[in-house]
Amino acid sequence: MIVEATGLTKSYGGTEVLSGVDLTVREGEVVALLGPNGAGKTTTVRILTTLTRPTAGSATIAGYDVVRAATKVRGVISLTGQYAAVDDNQTGRENLVMVGRLMHLGRGPARQRTRELLERFGLTDAMDRRVKTYSGGMRRRLDLAMSLIGRPRVIFLDEPTTGLDPASRLTMWEAIGELVRDGTTILLTTQYLEEADRLADRIVLLDHGRITAAGTADALKTQIGGERIELYFAEPADARMAAHLLEGLADGVLVNLPSDGTAAQLHAVLDDLRAHGLQPARVSSHRPTLDDVFLTLTAKEPV
Repeated sequence: MIVEATGLTKSYGGTEVLSGVDLTVREGEVVALLGPNGAGKTTTVRILTTLTRPTAGSATIAGYDVVRAATKVRGVISLTGQYAAVDDNQTGRENLVMVGRLMHLGRGPARQRTRELLERFGLTDAMDRRVKTYSGGMRRRLDLAMSLIGRPRVIFLDEPTTGLDPASRLTMWEAIGELVRDGTTILLTTQYLEEADRLADRIVLLDHGRITAAGTADALKTQIGGERIELYFAEPADARMAAHLLEGLADGVLVNLPSDGTAAQLHAVLDDLRAHGLQPARVSSHRPTLDDVFLTLTAKEPV
């Protein structure tokens, strides 16, 4: 495990924001930390990136304690926050070279790394424009590129696509996907459930400062219920009759049945209904989504 946290708590005054968080991330893994506003996601990231000390508990990154060896931790991580940390009055190239020099790369290596990252993030054509002329998506890509100058072992992405339009968000997902294919370890916080479903190997659900569930997206979806068939009838009486026949649940004109997801089962259901003179007006198959997981496993009111 390259990231390990045990019993993390954090209080501000009399308010406890984290209440004993245990978290592990394997090297090369992408973990998405999900939760409603105020759940403690950003606080967890701030502790793991040495920006905030925990009230209790411990955490290590690549074997270094985040409190006792904070300087060592900073040498193996990078953090891309919710807002792009770029200098608007410099060009894209100047921003990258500046970070490279601050990280004690020589002038030549800093320029070489800058060229690599400008190309990787599709910013070569705009590299000599001042960043204040960049779109929001370009600024976020530049911000992510700047965090990679030192080739970190662990990247923390705190809501990296917040505020981006769908096209810019897709571009960022592609850039993050490249990092994943390179084997980079990523801890991602996001409120976009599609983002977590697409990028993460494993999802950790945080609510009211506690981890309420963890696992792959498929495992979490299965946890709240498997696939189901939804049958809609013109009349409630037909729905009740169909529910009795199929041992399903009727709610008005809707009948819900557990499903194994196969076409054979669906055909068998329709054949049984037809044999008893019942014909649904509409049929659909539903598999739980991360939205269902989020709504089922988190409290309705954030802290």
